[in-house]
Amino acid sequence: MTPITKNRVYVTRELPQRGLNRIKENFDTQIWSEYIPPTKKQLIEKIRDVDAIASNVSDKIDAEVFDAAPKLKIVSQMAVGYDNIDVIEATKRGIYVTNTPDVLTDTTADYAFALILAIARRVVEADKYVRDGKWTIGWHPSFMMGTDVNGATLGIIGAGRIGYAVAKRAKGFNMKIIYNDVSQRLEMEKELDAIYVDLETVFKEADFVSVHVPLLPETRYLVNSDKLSLMKKTSYLINTSRGPVVNEKALYDALVNKKIAGAAIDVFEQEPTPIDNPLLKLDNIVVAPHIASSSYETREKMSEMVADNLITFFKGVTPPNLVNKELKK
Repeated sequence: MTPITKNRVYVTRELPQRGLNRIKENFDTQIWSEYIPPTKKQLIEKIRDVDAIASNVSDKIDAEVFDAAPKLKIVSQMAVGYDNIDVIEATKRGIYVTNTPDVLTDTTADYAFALILAIARRVVEADKYVRDGKWTIGWHPSFMMGTDVNGATLGIIGAGRIGYAVAKRAKGFNMKIIYNDVSQRLEMEKELDAIYVDLETVFKEADFVSVHVPLLPETRYLVNSDKLSLMKKTSYLINTSRGPVVNEKALYDALVNKKIAGAAIDVFEQEPTPIDNPLLKLDNIVVAPHIASSSYETREKMSEMVADNLITFFKGVTPPNLVNKELKK
């Protein structure tokens, strides 16, 4: 099919089909076809004559990339977070940046709560125990005991869309909900009886601390040795936000020395995390490869949003999910 416009779009990874087909129908499209992401050098080689980039979180897009693409007008990211993009530099150059919020809220919240249940009830550890042939006694009163989630206290750090959605799920488990955010969420307090507290109180009182903040200079290593030292020895840390929000060395120390009961994380400081990451050797942590939003339907919807942002922009209208709103048309 002949594209509607002559605008050229470079897609840094093969997106789910619904969105990718719309991009192909509307633009002169080039796609990085390999499963592994392009290196920065490879990306720069591919974008010298493009009008738009459809990016992913693993693509480092900064001044060097912008310099290599003098015709670039918009970066349409398939993610809620956009810490991989130098938005300030993009704004200076008049380059629009968009993301895909909202659509992955419930999927990510489901996964965050799955991690809570998995670490509390030792699901992964029990699965491995059976597969390794260690289950030789049928039943014992003190065997593989975990922690009740029902009735426990959940501490939410970052009560935006995803944090709010996790709190809704917690309500179904009769959990007490405390939270900290840059501002109070009165609707959340009214609907879920959530209680706004300072950050230190979340760490001190929660049985489960679930992190849902964006990666910003002020949130890098937000969870550090000082914060972890405030937690109860029976409590758990859950992170589905961004890896660098948690200091992994401090987390390892807290886990190996039993300062906290456990952790469940979907994200790492370095991704993919090295196989020799000492966290991977511990039994009191559940780990996952950054898949909290990875359901078929959600990823299809995200790809469609990438396409919508591009199509709307090149029609001369402000894209629906503009990050740098200073550039609003």
